[in-house]
Amino acid sequence: MLEGRLRSFPVDSLPEELLEKAKRAGFADNQIAVFCSGTEAEVAERREKLGLRPAYKRVDTCAGEFQAETPYLYGTWEDCSEAEPTDRPKAIVLGSGPNRIGQGVEFDCCCVQAVEAIRASGVEAILINCNPETVSTDFDTSDRLYFEPLTYEHVKAVVDREGAGGKLLGVFAQFGGQTPLKLAGPLHAAGVKLLGTPLSAIMDAEDRERFGQALRRLDIPAPAWGMATSFEQAKEVAHRLAYPVMVRPSFVLGGRAMAVVFDDAGLEKYMREAVAVSNDQPILLDRFLDGAQELDIDVVCDGEDVAIAGLLAHIEEAGIHSGDSYAVIPALGVPEDILETVKDHARRLALDLGVRGLMNLQFAVKNGITYCLEANPRASRTVPFVSKATGVDWAGVAARVGLGQSLRQQGITDGVPGRSRSRAWSSPSPSSRAWTRCWVPR
Repeated sequence: MLEGRLRSFPVDSLPEELLEKAKRAGFADNQIAVFCSGTEAEVAERREKLGLRPAYKRVDTCAGEFQAETPYLYGTWEDCSEAEPTDRPKAIVLGSGPNRIGQGVEFDCCCVQAVEAIRASGVEAILINCNPETVSTDFDTSDRLYFEPLTYEHVKAVVDREGAGGKLLGVFAQFGGQTPLKLAGPLHAAGVKLLGTPLSAIMDAEDRERFGQALRRLDIPAPAWGMATSFEQAKEVAHRLAYPVMVRPSFVLGGRAMAVVFDDAGLEKYMREAVAVSNDQPILLDRFLDGAQELDIDVVCDGEDVAIAGLLAHIEEAGIHSGDSYAVIPALGVPEDILETVKDHARRLALDLGVRGLMNLQFAVKNGITYCLEANPRASRTVPFVSKATGVDWAGVAARVGLGQSLRQQGITDGVPGRSRSRAWSSPSPSSRAWTRCWVPR
């Protein structure tokens, strides 16, 4: 059995024939690392030393009748590739991956808008995605499509491949939601240039301790919060905050395992589930603002200026995950002074964090005070809707910012929603391909 043979060798002495056979059989570097008691980086280093790299073939859309010319490429462990990289300046966009509850076609729309803006800027647009039921994987969307899983190993292989020809400007990780954003750290550590928001700004927004420091520095209110890695720590924090508390793992996809708990028994039951999905990250506890009004705001920042793409009011009370809720633009029923405060907080945060491109922030309003709940240094579910409501492709604007075009150069100011009527938005079923198309301006 192949797994048994792999377990017989440490990483640094894996035979070339065995390692190649394992890769041809579909084993990822991190799986091999587990079998050989090593790390993914050590396996990758061993492969490089032995000259084992994936080749890329074109997807054959003509049943072998004549040579395929599609821009669809996929990795395989054969000897030769069918499509050499071009010598043009190029940028890679990481897609959103498979549709899931809480992450789906909205992010695919953002990827399409970004790709169209990149191509219009005279730069070759390369997309990495693995979902055949989305517009981003249509034959005419990008200059090149790599049908590959959104893992570090597969993305880094494409980066190396495309970097060997022409000028690779870098990689956009901010358009496909949390899945590609989680690859920003490993890619940065490997020396890959991130286009748009730098890793330091991503970490300042994603890491609760660092984000809390930014809020305190800017004197922006936030619900009382704490972090814990065990039930005892969580109980201590919960008693300090006072129940009910919002509890959630850090760095997870689409609000997974997020809940409001009301007592110690509920917290203990919750911790068993949350710890299982936290990937060794701490659990976050926030004082739950019961009965608050929640607001969503999308902005684009170029380091000098900030454009407010859209500000939406949630119909449900704060605490309903945004993937399951409705929101309206303009933010009906919210006092103008509250809206201006939210815009001011968003602008100052974007500039302070060092955002270059899109950022989404969520606020809760209670007793006239605007509390900042979180910041997402990437595209959000609401960007396609805001784009339709304001007539501006905000993901495209962010892509051009990542390529070095300022908001002023693009002539971009705050978005203005249609005045004739407000529009309602909700997170749709991820199975609708036609829905995705209706969000992409043509």
